[in-house]
Amino acid sequence: MNNSTLTTEQRARRVRILVLDVDGVMTDGRIYYSNSGDEIKSFNIKDGLGIKLLQQAGVKVAIITGRQSQIVTRRATELSIDEVVQGREDKREALLEVCERNGLTLEDCAYMGDDLPDLGAIVAAGLGMTVADSCGAVAEAADWISSNNGGQGAVREACEFILACRGDMLSPGMGLSQ
Repeated sequence: MNNSTLTTEQRARRVRILVLDVDGVMTDGRIYYSNSGDEIKSFNIKDGLGIKLLQQAGVKVAIITGRQSQIVTRRATELSIDEVVQGREDKREALLEVCERNGLTLEDCAYMGDDLPDLGAIVAAGLGMTVADSCGAVAEAADWISSNNGGQGAVREACEFILACRGDMLSPGMGLSQ
């Protein structure tokens, strides 16, 4: 079946990997600098639980970000995300590489981004996802849009959507079915 003929829910059922942008998706897009030069980002703990639930259901999670940050490495380690690509501006190409390393096709992927550098990956993925406060072109291209802004539960919402479509949730927020 051609991917273009599938509903959003059918695309979500096929997802074997969720690939996330960081700034504007896992965070609210703001970067704070301290007087000593430290970079500070804020991550939503509910997003982290959504990622863990997805992983428990057998869906791999990966990160592709255009920036380099030790904070991202630390957060990925906390969440047992071992596929982390940093400092890549061509996110579509990075997504293809992630798929290849994991023996997956683009149809097996969901990609969640929020801004123009994510556009190519969103269009290429089997399920293109974005946050409520994404830029207009990204929102138009995405198959699914969260009701929450980036860094404010949008990733959790995406995880629960995928899990519900796969039949792996009792109901949103209730945990995994046995």
